[in-house]
Amino acid sequence: MTSSEAENQNFRLLLHGFDTIQCAYYLDPRIGASLDFQMLASLKESLRQSKNKSPRPIILGNAEFLLHPSGSPSGYPFIISNEFFKIELGEFNIPNFFVTFPSQALWQDSAYNLHNKFIKWAASVGYEQYTNESLSRIDYCFDYKIEQLDFDEDSFVSRAVKDSKYRENGKVQTFTFGKDDIVLRVYDKVTEIEQQSDKAWFFILWGEDKGIWRIEWQIRKDILKTFGIVTFQNLKERLGNLLQYLAEDHDTLRIPTGDSNRSRWLLHPLWIDLQEKIKTLENLEVCEVYGQTASLEERKMQIIISVYGYLKRLAAIRCIQKKRNKISLDDAGTYMNSLIKDKLHEPLSWQMDVEKRMKEMLLGEW
Repeated sequence: MTSSEAENQNFRLLLHGFDTIQCAYYLDPRIGASLDFQMLASLKESLRQSKNKSPRPIILGNAEFLLHPSGSPSGYPFIISNEFFKIELGEFNIPNFFVTFPSQALWQDSAYNLHNKFIKWAASVGYEQYTNESLSRIDYCFDYKIEQLDFDEDSFVSRAVKDSKYRENGKVQTFTFGKDDIVLRVYDKVTEIEQQSDKAWFFILWGEDKGIWRIEWQIRKDILKTFGIVTFQNLKERLGNLLQYLAEDHDTLRIPTGDSNRSRWLLHPLWIDLQEKIKTLENLEVCEVYGQTASLEERKMQIIISVYGYLKRLAAIRCIQKKRNKISLDDAGTYMNSLIKDKLHEPLSWQMDVEKRMKEMLLGEW
């Protein structure tokens, strides 16, 4: 497909990259290591005894984390997290550290920088690798703006045995192919954000707020190993080969015809574009995105919209009480400010509560 032909299509690639990475690390403590598992157990128990389900801020090495009040379903006794990592860890587990690099962090920084950041943190608490890390899962996605959906589940040709389609109010939202080692999901990302993930900061990254479909592969350990992808260095060197296999051999989107041999159907223009983008993956313009900044801007606007709505109600109450027909925005704001100062505001608790919320935002999800 030529560039002029691509311009005439009803789709456009907006964003591509990792959305989740999970990796096991094998680390040994050096002499004088400062990671105190007994202290973590004591803090976790105090959280449990207090019946407080909120994580507790804690400084470990060169970083600050939230210590969660319970362990992980996979058997790790401790979970700590901040904006860059969710770390499941245990003194006697093998591997003793299992790290999830979440969506927010991966859109803010590169996967390889995050890996190095984790290794540096581990060194700051006296731990070092005694063998290579082992990647267990990666999710890689391509977000397309699609003006008009012109395919359905029968347009896909996949090696996956299982497939499913999710609809709501008669409208297709998700196509899923595969179950275990390789899962392809093609879905309405805008609806998914609104109904499930609440990652509204993507709207800022895209510069769009409707008609965004995500093509996403979730690939697990056995397939990664088949392609020689065990470490982050392997991932950097062989990601293109893996994605080419997925988009050319494992899953394709085609234009159905009367031919009973589905593999002879012509490729859909969207999939031709996807395959071309994958072939030149290293040459694609790097989209520098700052997930935290975008998220904070989105959250700020949501709060402003809510406050503005409540201010209108307060203004109406004020008008009724004072038997007035009008009140300006400035007067309503001044009245609200006086009520807060007279009835609620405590300077000491204000500062403490602001700092608490800052920690929650910086260490938890944006």
